[in-house]
Amino acid sequence: MADPKAAPPTPDWTVEIADRIESVVGTVRDKTTVPITKVARIVVFGILAGTAAVAALILLVIAAVRLHVYLPFHPAGRQVWVVDAVIAAIFLLAGMFLWRKRIPQRP
Repeated sequence: MADPKAAPPTPDWTVEIADRIESVVGTVRDKTTVPITKVARIVVFGILAGTAAVAALILLVIAAVRLHVYLPFHPAGRQVWVVDAVIAAIFLLAGMFLWRKRIPQRP
């Protein structure tokens, strides 16, 4: 039988050190790797969304040109130069707007 007045067993210092190391590594990972992973996901999904938006815009412009050329909404509907001029004017105005919003670089 065990002596009830015997000293309690001493804690195993190797287990304590292993737990401490695991805790430190987990804390460092939570403060470094997790935020970097979130930022990388945002960048990747942003690039994908931007690419999809540009592709959708191009397809929308193509659809508008084709719709205007093949469905005569007005007497000059079959004249392709009218559609080209309108699309060119839209892109010219958009380019002029973006050019005014640019930040000039210092020499």
